[in-house]
Amino acid sequence: MLFRDSAKTIAARALDSSLYLHLTEQFVHMHGYRPSTSEVRSWQRSIPALAAALNDAGLGEVEVMLEYALPLNSKRADAVLAGVHPVTGEPSYVVVELKQWSQAEPDEDDPALCRIDAYAHSVLNPIEQVRRYCEYLVNFNGAVAEHPGRVSGVAYLHNATEFGVGGLRAIELDDRGQMFTGERRGEFIDHLRTKLSDKVPGARAADELQAGMTVPSKQLMSVAAQEVREREQFVLLDEQQVAYRMVLNAVRKAKQSDHKEIVVITGGPGTGKSVIALSLLGELYRQGVPALHATGSQSFTKTMRKVAGTRKREVQELFKYFNSFMTTEKNTLDVLICDEAHRIRETSANRYTPAAHRTGKRQIDELIDVARVPVFLLDEHQVVRPGEMGTVEDIKAAAAAKGLECHVVPLESQFRCGGSDAYLRWVKRLLGLERGGPVVWEPDDRMQLLVADSPQEMEAFLQSRREQGYGARMSAGYCWPWSPEPGPGDPLPADVVIGAWARPWNLRGERSVSGAPPSALWATDPAGFGQVGCVYTAQGFEYDWSGVIIGPDLVWRCDRWVTDRTASKDPVFKKSTADDDVDRLIRNTYKVLLTRGMIGTIVYSTDPETRDKLRELAGGVERELTTA
Repeated sequence: MLFRDSAKTIAARALDSSLYLHLTEQFVHMHGYRPSTSEVRSWQRSIPALAAALNDAGLGEVEVMLEYALPLNSKRADAVLAGVHPVTGEPSYVVVELKQWSQAEPDEDDPALCRIDAYAHSVLNPIEQVRRYCEYLVNFNGAVAEHPGRVSGVAYLHNATEFGVGGLRAIELDDRGQMFTGERRGEFIDHLRTKLSDKVPGARAADELQAGMTVPSKQLMSVAAQEVREREQFVLLDEQQVAYRMVLNAVRKAKQSDHKEIVVITGGPGTGKSVIALSLLGELYRQGVPALHATGSQSFTKTMRKVAGTRKREVQELFKYFNSFMTTEKNTLDVLICDEAHRIRETSANRYTPAAHRTGKRQIDELIDVARVPVFLLDEHQVVRPGEMGTVEDIKAAAAAKGLECHVVPLESQFRCGGSDAYLRWVKRLLGLERGGPVVWEPDDRMQLLVADSPQEMEAFLQSRREQGYGARMSAGYCWPWSPEPGPGDPLPADVVIGAWARPWNLRGERSVSGAPPSALWATDPAGFGQVGCVYTAQGFEYDWSGVIIGPDLVWRCDRWVTDRTASKDPVFKKSTADDDVDRLIRNTYKVLLTRGMIGTIVYSTDPETRDKLRELAGGVERELTTA
């Protein structure tokens, strides 16, 4: 939080402006940059309105926590009021969302959203917003996890009249979702008196909330156990079951003897790493074991949330990012499941990281420290960005430095690419990621491989498969520039240009534009066909048919592959990135793209000599393409 004191003191400091100077200084210290003018203005207008209401209610000794940071999340509640309930005598907390709005109306399609003139698009109804903040706080703060009734929520629109915003109450109201306007200030004061006592200061209750451990609540784990296990369609086989049991055994030992150990599960695409992760999550929640799932991929995390928590939004909050644990205490969790661990970065800090959180600590150490049993699931051949350091050796070295046991379980059987081990070996040898050099593809009955003469031919083939009911996507190496996203209603810029053929990249943002799905849903939403995906949106996903465009960053010359870093438009490659690293990362990129298909892959190269070599290595499959 940025500031905490009694309502009486906050009202006094707001009068002489010292409060806003302090808030600004704390904001700069925590975030590394100055708050916007609009944010400071909102403090100056909204905080005095709240403080005045509290003092008029006789609640000057209630503790006010301003800009309260939600655990393991970048979101902040405008204020959390801490005190004692006037009837029960127990700690009582009121989460307050402050709005300067004078006018707003519910969205005609969804009353959980609303429209105001200041924004071009719909925003969350503040009643729903504060309700979600309350639920999140209960789900992740140990001080209230066992006492959910201690938390209530209210939106206070102090500039608004009932005529201006009354329609927002079209959604269901409950104890965690109430709304009061400036016109009904008296009712707001009465409501505060029902939640907070005027007889006992709130400092101790605030201390208790601040000291609460950041863990998933038992109630949340119960919901997650039912949600994940009910939707589980998996049967773990052979080494998958070995990996699963090894983690559960490590958890049992950790509980019995204050033990800590690391489990690394490594395997190629389709070996079932994410299936193991979800199975573990469901079983751990059933046992009441605090656990979280984390990845370094926004697309992958959002899809996992959709798969595992589509019916329960609180379950979605159990899926985090690798950089969520910068300030979390050691061994807070029993288990942290790090999926796609090959995407671990050197550090969690980025340009938006608050100065106070820039500890210099390595991300791998943060992930190991936060749980008694850290679990890493990875594929070393999927490292595609400079600075990604999630390898078995990196994790073993970090474990050894801490004196911890580290068990490695390799997964061999795989379920992607039609379960074709032969195809995976062909791809790795093709790209020089496995010894022996490229070999001619010998067709099996599991995976189909085709070579196209043009992008038009590739797209037409994939479209014909879609008309037969199959899923299909096109992806490419990062060899074309990426224009800024267009405004609503404008066409997507066709950046991937090959002769007369041109198509747009997938979207980068979190909203749909011109019928194209947001970035995180490109691989799973049927509307993703027609845009070209890059490795960062394709990684971690699979679809029936995969079309891959090999760009000029990887070409075949005489008897070997040659990578051309100047042909790559990927902004992650800096001048300081060594040529050997660029070479390895480009090859890994195409390995990821070439292993997304479950039924077949059709490949096209922009370079004629490379196309000839692909035809030779694919064993004459161009005849299949023309007759397919």
